[in-house]
Amino acid sequence: MTQLMQWDPFRELMAMRTLADRVFENAFMRPLGSPAWDLALDVAETDEAYHVEAAIPGVKPSDLDISITDNVLTIKGELKRDQELKDEQYHLRERRYGSFSRAVSLPNKVNADAIEAVYENGLLKLTIPKAEEVLPHKIPVRAHHTIEGEATAS
Repeated sequence: MTQLMQWDPFRELMAMRTLADRVFENAFMRPLGSPAWDLALDVAETDEAYHVEAAIPGVKPSDLDISITDNVLTIKGELKRDQELKDEQYHLRERRYGSFSRAVSLPNKVNADAIEAVYENGLLKLTIPKAEEVLPHKIPVRAHHTIEGEATAS
């Protein structure tokens, strides 16, 4: 059964505006025809370190370039295309190939010499320790000991 819906010109204008916004965002984010794609990151913080995770299946660790400069973490890499089938006609091609790059600014100073990077099963995990001067310092409280006893009369 067909449902009738009242025509709302503002709804259609908003849909067109949303579509136009997407086109312009994509056009100005990177040069036209650029094979680069965005790398999605998860960044978490503990008292001691930042933990960064990125899912990049199919990328070889040797094709990754990870650096940190002035608290800006940069992850670059390239996902190389498998051999393209010459005699086949693709009906759908959604996997991304080419170069990718992502830079994220960390809020506090870090210890760049102690960064650990592990790549396993397509998941890149970085542990970025905070610099010693920004780590929380616990101040121990000493108890004052008093000696209790009875006073004797002399």
